[in-house]
Amino acid sequence: MNHEKLCVIAKNMRSNILTMIHDAKSGHPGGSLSAVEIVTYLYFNEMNIENPEDENRDRFVLSKGHGAPVLYSALMEKGFVDKSLIGTLRKINSKLQGHPDMKKLPGVEASTGSLGQGLAIANGMALAFKLDKKKNKVFALLGDGEMQEGMVWEAAMLAGHYKLDNVTAIIDHNGLQIDGRNNDVMKVEPIDKKWEAFGWHVIKADGNDFESLEKAFEERKSITDKPAVIIADTIKGKGCSFMEDKASWHGKAPNDEEYSIAMNELGRCE
Repeated sequence: MNHEKLCVIAKNMRSNILTMIHDAKSGHPGGSLSAVEIVTYLYFNEMNIENPEDENRDRFVLSKGHGAPVLYSALMEKGFVDKSLIGTLRKINSKLQGHPDMKKLPGVEASTGSLGQGLAIANGMALAFKLDKKKNKVFALLGDGEMQEGMVWEAAMLAGHYKLDNVTAIIDHNGLQIDGRNNDVMKVEPIDKKWEAFGWHVIKADGNDFESLEKAFEERKSITDKPAVIIADTIKGKGCSFMEDKASWHGKAPNDEEYSIAMNELGRCE
C-alpha cells in the first residue's frame, strides 16, 4: 500500500482514537496517537494478517497495553472489529476494555496492561513457531518508559540467546511517561547500546513517517540470525497540537471543546 493511502488510514485511526477516548471520558490519548503510523504500517504493509483466525497469520503484541485505542482502531480499519463499538470503550462488559482482553475481542493476541510483559509473551510465540518450524513472525510494541521494567531486559536476553530472528520489538520512543520526561523519572539511555549488548540488531527510524518506517522494516528483513529492535522516534499526542509532547495528556480525555479542536485539526470534524 502506498504512503498516501497509509496516511488516509492513519487519519481515520486518529479520529477513531479521539472519539473513543472522548466518549469514554477516560483513556490514554498521548501514547495511542504517537504510535498510529507504526501500527498502521504493521497492519497494512508489514504483517501477514488478513484473517484474525488464520493459523499462519503474523502476531502483534501491544506490550504498552494502555495504548489499546490504537490497536482497536487498527482492528476497525482492517474490518476485524465493527466500528459501531467505537462508543463502548471502557464500558462495563464492553469488548473494548481499557486494556486489551484477548478473551473479548477478535484480533487481540495477548491481554496486556501490566507493563514489561509483552516482549516475553512475544518471545514465547516466536520460540513456539521456531520449534514447530513455522514462518510466522511476531511484532511487539513497547513504550520507552516501559523499558524501566526489568522483565523487558530478561526477555531481551532470552531472545538474543535463542537468536529469535522471527521476533521484532518496536519502541514507541516519545520520551514521555505519565510522570514526565523519561530521563527525569529514570534514565534508560543509551537505548541502542543496551539492546545491542543483549544481542539484538538495532534500527533507528522516525516512527511518525511512513518512508522512514518502510526503510526500517526493509532493513529488518535482511537480518536472519538475531532478533531486531526498531527504535522509532515519535511525538506523544501526535496530530493534536495541544497534546503534542505533553506528559499531561498521557491519561486524560479531551473535553467537548478540545475534542472539536482536535477533530478540526484532523479534517474530520462532523
